[in-house]
Amino acid sequence: MNKTFVLVRAVRGPLMLIALGVLLLLQKFTYFGFSQSWPILVILYGVLKLAERGALQAGENAPQGPPPAGGSWS
Repeated sequence: MNKTFVLVRAVRGPLMLIALGVLLLLQKFTYFGFSQSWPILVILYGVLKLAERGALQAGENAPQGPPPAGGSWS
């Protein structure tokens, strides 16, 4: 696993909690109810899963070390 994948997984939970808190504050201080704004949590979760998948695939395609030695200088 690469560092980007681990970072995306590590921030997923805290970002979801922050978004939930913001949505609950919106319910309290504006006319937007939680019943109207909960899909934002689903969208955020989907975006974070896409970022996680993209980071995982980018890590698999990255070179793991120096290129193999060999060849000739003719």
